[in-house]
Amino acid sequence: QVQLVESGGGLVQAGGSLRLSCAASGRTFSFSTYTIGWFRQAPGKEREFVAGISRRGGPTFYTNSVKGRFTISRDYARNTVWLQMNSLKPEDTADYYCASSPDGSVTQNGGDYDYWGQGTQVTVSS
Repeated sequence: QVQLVESGGGLVQAGGSLRLSCAASGRTFSFSTYTIGWFRQAPGKEREFVAGISRRGGPTFYTNSVKGRFTISRDYARNTVWLQMNSLKPEDTADYYCASSPDGSVTQNGGDYDYWGQGTQVTVSS
């Protein structure tokens, strides 16, 4: 069993920054064997892939709308994945979820991820 806990969401003005964290744990969980992805879901919209990082720490992938603004990284000592979000826009407003996948490579298909966190809310005001 794997537990993923997101934190770091909140209310921020457009142009501001937030750093989301995804802390992973589990009795038999080996952090270094999982690819981690960030997804988001805005009200009334489908869930979409935001960013992902392979179990080896690279390569990383981003959806086009966040390229150059968001950075994903992982800390193996802390079993944590970070999502640094800069130059935030109102359209970034959503619930953000991290998820783990046993695949060695990043996939943008949410169905390939087997464990999900509870989400953290990000609101960007204009």
